[in-house]
Amino acid sequence: MTPAHFTFSMTFILGLMGLAFHRTHLLSALLCLEGMMLSLFLALSLWALQMETTNFSTVPLLLLAFSACEASTGLALLVATARTHGTDHLQNLNLLQC
Repeated sequence: MTPAHFTFSMTFILGLMGLAFHRTHLLSALLCLEGMMLSLFLALSLWALQMETTNFSTVPLLLLAFSACEASTGLALLVATARTHGTDHLQNLNLLQC
């Protein structure tokens, strides 16, 4: 495993561990998701450069577009949660209540 692949995989794993173990605020969960998407984007960009074909060059841009949509949806949910519940703690959120 090259050092670049090790760095990208450890970045993704650290984001996943942060998402799994530090679930106190919605904002920290969104930041962990963005870190995971950033590591995937960098890994796919490096992979597209190594393959040296134009077929794989659109995959990182497509992932970046989906990441931007995910970030905007997450921030909209964060604002809606903060307005309705008054906080962004994940313990106060209950999916069974309307």
